[in-house]
Amino acid sequence: MKFIDLRSDTVTHPTEEMRKAMSEAEVGDDVYDEDPTIKKLEFLAADILGKEAALFVPSGTFGNQLALFTHCNKGDEVILGDDCHIVQHEAGASAVIAGVQLRTINSDHGILNPKEIESKIRKFEDIHYPKTGLIALENAHSNGRVIPLKNFKEIREIADNYNIPIHLDGARIFNAATALNVDPKKIAKYADSISFCLSKGLCAPIGSILVGNSEFIEKAKKKRKIMGGGLRQAGVLAAAGIISLEKMRFRLQEDHENAKYLADQLSRFDFIDIIENVEINMVFFKINKEFNKKDFILFLRKNGIKINPPDENIYRFVTHYWIKKEDIDKTIKFIEKFFNQ
Repeated sequence: MKFIDLRSDTVTHPTEEMRKAMSEAEVGDDVYDEDPTIKKLEFLAADILGKEAALFVPSGTFGNQLALFTHCNKGDEVILGDDCHIVQHEAGASAVIAGVQLRTINSDHGILNPKEIESKIRKFEDIHYPKTGLIALENAHSNGRVIPLKNFKEIREIADNYNIPIHLDGARIFNAATALNVDPKKIAKYADSISFCLSKGLCAPIGSILVGNSEFIEKAKKKRKIMGGGLRQAGVLAAAGIISLEKMRFRLQEDHENAKYLADQLSRFDFIDIIENVEINMVFFKINKEFNKKDFILFLRKNGIKINPPDENIYRFVTHYWIKKEDIDKTIKFIEKFFNQ
């Protein structure tokens, strides 16, 4: 059975063009810095985001944790939002890998208050204090919201005043750039390092990229090796990533429009509330009705639709390259059928 998979944009399969490029990729040992396809991907990624250099890594979590590991010393403190991906969905890796302390602040749907960030900065040396080593931001946020650039500009000014670097978890930076209708460089310029995923809405099967200045990336290469991320003939993966950057990032508006269509169709049910503005390819909603959640998920799966269980009664449906309008119509039809049976 071909499933309609709404669980995440991580479920995307590579396109036929990607598979062909992977099979024909010119490769070499990347740990020896000899893989030409990896080099092409890294140069392309750095250029698109206006940075000096880039590094291919296995995953988004790997990219974020490598950034923390590279920017910070053991015992440093990282200021970030309490609902960001690094805090919520990376299994405590910051403590294990970088050995840093996370100092969280309240997040307003992903927007951080610059004054609150400034209030948390360790402003002088004290035997009792850790050093503020990094500020971490996220755009697009994992709650599906896009952060206004004005907010980033204000945070950048504070970071510069205290000489603190900024890392951006830009897993979906191209979704954010699409929603804001800006060149991705305009988002990236506020951060010293950015990680982004090739394997979500961009359809590559594996991989993320970490970008920054040349000195930072050179330092990160050794840290990547320590983390076990020194890959060999990785050009077979980079070939798909090149197509992601040259082609797939330019079609994300279609996913956003499908998400808005999905939200509109869901909101037709008087027992469903859309709880976040639909700004990228994610729809968050609550079902205000008594029903068996396991039966609901199994019913949809039996009819060729995969969804995740709710998180604190909130469902998330995600559109992507392999979700078309007719798939949304089929999903709505079976949701209606379940609640009318």
